[in-house]
Amino acid sequence: MDVSGSVRSYVLSNVAEVVERILSFVPTKSLLRMASVCRLWRNCARRVLRTQQQMTWLAASGSSRYDGHILLRTLYEELENVYLLPQMALLMVDSENFSSPECCFQQKKARRNNSEDPDFVGLLKRLLPDNCDIIGIATPGIVLTPVGSPNAPPEEHEDGEAGFALLLPHIEGVRIRPFHFCKHTLNNRALEHAGLVGNPDLKVVLLFGYMAFKSGASRFLNQLLEPLSHTNALIAGGHVEKAFCPNRDCCSPGSYGVVGLALSGSRIQGASVLLEQEVSSVTAAEAVLQRLKAAHIPEHNTIGLMFACVGRGHNYYNNQRNVEAGAFRKLFPNVPLFGFFGNGEIGCDRIVKENFTLSHTDTDGLQHGYTTVMSLVHLG
Repeated sequence: MDVSGSVRSYVLSNVAEVVERILSFVPTKSLLRMASVCRLWRNCARRVLRTQQQMTWLAASGSSRYDGHILLRTLYEELENVYLLPQMALLMVDSENFSSPECCFQQKKARRNNSEDPDFVGLLKRLLPDNCDIIGIATPGIVLTPVGSPNAPPEEHEDGEAGFALLLPHIEGVRIRPFHFCKHTLNNRALEHAGLVGNPDLKVVLLFGYMAFKSGASRFLNQLLEPLSHTNALIAGGHVEKAFCPNRDCCSPGSYGVVGLALSGSRIQGASVLLEQEVSSVTAAEAVLQRLKAAHIPEHNTIGLMFACVGRGHNYYNNQRNVEAGAFRKLFPNVPLFGFFGNGEIGCDRIVKENFTLSHTDTDGLQHGYTTVMSLVHLG
């Protein structure tokens, strides 16, 4: 009689503490499959899922050997190994490989062969859980932290193929709501539904305008920013080339609008600083970021966000690359940094903490050019 085998079988069928410990080492997608083994394993899997409340990310850069964007290939290969169940995914990719408003990415010219472009959004939705909300934007340049460790050096990709996906699980005490507005849908009722007005728990608003050069886009954005400027929320973002997710059935192709996230909850803290036009040296950039450090935002389960003008980067710093991302890492070595180079920046100096009351900022004080908005968002 195999006594040791019987003992193992008994333990794995009856001792929840052991099963739960084992399942804590299993990636989430496999964990969900294992939950169907028996009632004990299902209950243990649920408890493990409740402990996975830290954000994670996937990122990629360089040229893909396959058709489609390199980030999609990375998601396809690496989502199996993620240790959380994402309820919100924020994706940013370089616009050089983005082909059309119909949410498709062009293949490299050498690979076209008259074939159709891959359906990026369709594939993305099949990879992520059905109840996972997605915000996706394409921008001229990407800022990302390579996968593996939050203290890996962040990278500024002013050109070339690059992208990342921030994956956010359900976090107790935190509510993350995606929103999309166009000229047909922006009204007070829609703002309330998105949690942007009449929401005392609102802490952070990330917003990304697209097609901002179109006639009427500036007035439209002011209509959105005006009520936000009177809140005590951190506001950060900028203008991008395109938004490819969520679906925009209310908009005609080529029309302007805004997508973004509203983060609410008492556990959230945040701060942001503005690197203005005159900041054009390493020393000056580090001096501004010292103000961000002085906000004393907790650095555990915290995201760094960098929204820079496409006119900055190495050309702004005497051909030195990675200046602002490098300055951020020097002060925040354990905080991953993400963001983009875009066509205009939204944000200002703000701190959002329980014991801090923000001063009033008018709408004009939130919009900039040739600047960088650098932010920290702590998710509790």
